[in-house]
Amino acid sequence: MKKINYIVLLLLLLVGTSDVLKANETSSQVSASTETAESKGDVNVNELVFGHIGDAYEWHVITLGDKALSIPLPVIVYSSTGWHVFSSARLEEGPYEGLYIAQEGPYEGKLVERNTAGEEIRPFDISITKNVMGLFINSALLLVVLMSCVRWYKKHPVESGAPRGGVGMMEAMILMIYEDVIQKCIGPDYKRYAPYLLTVFFFILINNLMGLVPFFPGGANVTGNIAVTFVLATCTFIMTNVFGSKEYWKEILWPEVPLWLKVPVPMMPVIELFGIFTKPFALMIRLFANIMAGHAAILSLVAIIFITVKVGPVINGSMTAVAVAFGIFMDALEVLVAFIQAYVFTMLSAVFIGLSRVKEHE
Repeated sequence: MKKINYIVLLLLLLVGTSDVLKANETSSQVSASTETAESKGDVNVNELVFGHIGDAYEWHVITLGDKALSIPLPVIVYSSTGWHVFSSARLEEGPYEGLYIAQEGPYEGKLVERNTAGEEIRPFDISITKNVMGLFINSALLLVVLMSCVRWYKKHPVESGAPRGGVGMMEAMILMIYEDVIQKCIGPDYKRYAPYLLTVFFFILINNLMGLVPFFPGGANVTGNIAVTFVLATCTFIMTNVFGSKEYWKEILWPEVPLWLKVPVPMMPVIELFGIFTKPFALMIRLFANIMAGHAAILSLVAIIFITVKVGPVINGSMTAVAVAFGIFMDALEVLVAFIQAYVFTMLSAVFIGLSRVKEHE
């Protein structure tokens, strides 16, 4: 019980520190990237929010005075002049080897070059951006956590008793997903899908939680990136349809409905085929929208502090207290959302896979 209290206390300290650090970072972004807005006495909240949760070619760590401390990341592109591999720090002084980061337009924030007509075009870009680096770090952290559990089980036989602490928590989560979600939703053939679904759950969970950590190596908006959720949904789509039973495809292509709903116009087969794609699409949008909305809400609350600066110290001070209080509440809520979204994605994936394993009706 004391350990649980310590964990709750550390959690509250983390979310409180999160608002302070996010406020500091937001303040630095106001002074560094919104000069036009400052000249008019306004703060561009839209630019601040989406600039923070968006991807970047460098990892901003902290701002000390007027100097921003960032970690440059590798740029790897194939342009009209061939392959280019260099550090993103080269782009701070302007175009490098004909490549630069677009400041506006459809490619804003992306690496571009100019063609012979002077138009901005996108090269083939496989750079290690902030989200990609965050993906590597979070995956490595997940491996460390799981391998530490494996090491504990190797050293402690079953007769020694149940594990405690972090290993015990991991065992409880694994059993919850394995028995209450995978086994019940899929049915007799659940074991072949358990490795994938357990991997998906912990992968989404670690990325959701690390996205709430306000300092390096946390803060990357990995699961709030639609490209990441698209790949996760595509994996579920493949597991559902490639390994679906014959009865599953029979119910899609020739469902048991009145004949006039199938011929001459295949109304029901078309609807069923459409449903194959809407299920993973819903998975993709649900995870992406919930995580991105949480980050945007917290940053918007922090931005209130700087929006009300010119109103006066009384209003600014009161709104600062309100913003910090609501920010701490939203941070604590996002910890719960991080788990819920990982659980929902895994549960719905298990349900879709279970529906594809339907047996022939007697």
